[in-house]
Amino acid sequence: MADITREELFRTIIIKASLKQEVYKNTLETFSWLKEIIKDLVSDFQLQSESKKIPFEVNFKSEFEIELKFAGDILLFVMHTNVFEFSRDHEIWRGNYLREDKDRSYCGIINIYNFLADSFKYNRYNDLGYLIGRVFINKELHYFIEGKREIGLLYRNFGTAIMDKNSAVSIIQSAILYTINFDLLTPNYDAVKEVRVSDLKATLDSMTLTTGKRLGFRFQADREENNEK
Repeated sequence: MADITREELFRTIIIKASLKQEVYKNTLETFSWLKEIIKDLVSDFQLQSESKKIPFEVNFKSEFEIELKFAGDILLFVMHTNVFEFSRDHEIWRGNYLREDKDRSYCGIINIYNFLADSFKYNRYNDLGYLIGRVFINKELHYFIEGKREIGLLYRNFGTAIMDKNSAVSIIQSAILYTINFDLLTPNYDAVKEVRVSDLKATLDSMTLTTGKRLGFRFQADREENNEK
């Protein structure tokens, strides 16, 4: 280990910690915008004439978790409390934005998951949820999105995409739109042709047969399915 003075050591700690605190602050601010926008969406939806027939409600489960329920779906927005750095083999390093300042690669993450509402209602713990998108925010409030279809196509240019309330609106609306169009498919026959006696003795709502819109988390799955058709 190279010799280092106590002052240099302390300075290194301060610089890295300050960087991560700045990233965390920006991520938390973004998450606060999501909360505010979702709350407004719920209020606006309830003014619709047909709104009483369709559930559209929000539950702020914790400081870092938002549960948005609409129709038969749930979107979970979950902010991770830690700060991450992009791996060296990530495509984000291909541009000059990170090369000019390595500290820009440190990001907070907000994950967006889709679950069936009945999975929560009936405690079907074997049901599958899907990571449909994740939002990365750095020290400069620049952001990058990895995700499926509408979400993943929003902003891929980390160097120019800056997070603000309008960007947060686009992310939420795209996540809802994707979820609405992400339909439940019947499972493969061979996957459900056998069932345990214990499952059949349980009530229908608590059966341990796995239910999910798709199987797997690969971001390219939808595109591959379309190509096969």
